[in-house]
Amino acid sequence: MQDILYAPWRDEYVTNDKIEGCVFCHISTHEMDDTKLHVLYRDEHCFMVMNRYPYTPGHFMIIPHMHTDKLESLDSEVWLHMADLAQKSVKLLKEGLGSHGVNIGMNLGKAGGAGIAEHIHMHIVPRWERDTNFITSVANTRVYSTDFEKIYKKIKTLIPQFI
Repeated sequence: MQDILYAPWRDEYVTNDKIEGCVFCHISTHEMDDTKLHVLYRDEHCFMVMNRYPYTPGHFMIIPHMHTDKLESLDSEVWLHMADLAQKSVKLLKEGLGSHGVNIGMNLGKAGGAGIAEHIHMHIVPRWERDTNFITSVANTRVYSTDFEKIYKKIKTLIPQFI
């Protein structure tokens, strides 16, 4: 007998039109679709967008508008701005969302583990004590404890207060 795991929230992923080219450049240039694309914030240097396949609820990314796969070629002003947004994001997640900790990371290049290697991005991942369990290890399944849209709306309402 085979167990079946239903994941209706992924229906959009398999049925929607696929974005051609760089997904991050598409988000960068389609400001009118910010709600549909789950953009939390944008300015002249970068934008913040929810990760559609998060490690934990509230996982989002800070992404420069400039298309590059080389951190070393990113303008220092943009890099410092991303760092400033990361610092403010940690405060938002701890004070606004109640996370106990935060992971911040960048996977540079395919060999470095980047799922979208052609455009650098910084992951901001809220963490809670006891938010890990065995199911990820033994069943190759991630349990997401809250509705994606609900957490997106919650973080979006916190942006003016923290960013």
